[in-house]
Amino acid sequence: MQTPEVLGIIAGSGAYPFELARAARVRGVRKIIAAAFTNETGEGLGQEIDAIDWMRVGQLSRLLDFFRKAGVRKAIMAGQIAPKNLFDLRPDWKALLLLAKLPRRSAESIFGAIADELARSGVELLPATTFLEDCLAAPGVIAGRALTRREEDDVSFGFEIAREVSRLNIGQTVLVRNGTVLAVEAFEGTNEAIKRGGALVRKGAVMIKVSKSNQDMRFDVPVIGMETVRIAAEANVRAIALETGRALLLEKDELISFATRANVSIVGR
Repeated sequence: MQTPEVLGIIAGSGAYPFELARAARVRGVRKIIAAAFTNETGEGLGQEIDAIDWMRVGQLSRLLDFFRKAGVRKAIMAGQIAPKNLFDLRPDWKALLLLAKLPRRSAESIFGAIADELARSGVELLPATTFLEDCLAAPGVIAGRALTRREEDDVSFGFEIAREVSRLNIGQTVLVRNGTVLAVEAFEGTNEAIKRGGALVRKGAVMIKVSKSNQDMRFDVPVIGMETVRIAAEANVRAIALETGRALLLEKDELISFATRANVSIVGR
């Protein structure tokens, strides 16, 4: 892909938009602008980019106008929008029309419809991993010690369950211990699923996070950041297993160091 002169970031929460902006700059993007969301996007993002516009989740017309005036033709979705905000929208007229056409409302259907609306406005939504290919999970042990045979078995079992759950569009994360499913992620998100599962065991749970079989790599790509590892450590999760080449490790070096100190192994499968 040719590096765009101008890049738009649809910026959710966490470190993802920051890391993306820095990586895009290194790769030669001259102008970076962000559509940021109140109560979601980190306040300091404006210091990393050239222009930022703050809006509410649901102000689709404002987002499209902002990108049009800035000359954005390529954009990336980066960072989570809290699930509750997807059901607590105060949509403008364009978002209302978009939502009215959706027979089912999930993160996937809503983001997919937004991608279509962007395309109609002349903006191509790029894969969420663009510029961050070095942060994709690699095969083998990424952080911490090697897994035991029991943990390896739990990873294999967990992948089977997680793939089936994701196929049903329920969630992408499961927690397993000794061949028992402790928690299945639903709309509450990965971190809340970890807390639920961790509350059921004293130690040794394994977390598995997968992409969907028909994963749209433009959004909802599996991501692990510092907060997820911190919550996993507090919940006595022993290992996190990810799909190689299809899950992002944000702040990768710091994440690996923190996970190792916290005795949480991260492995790619």
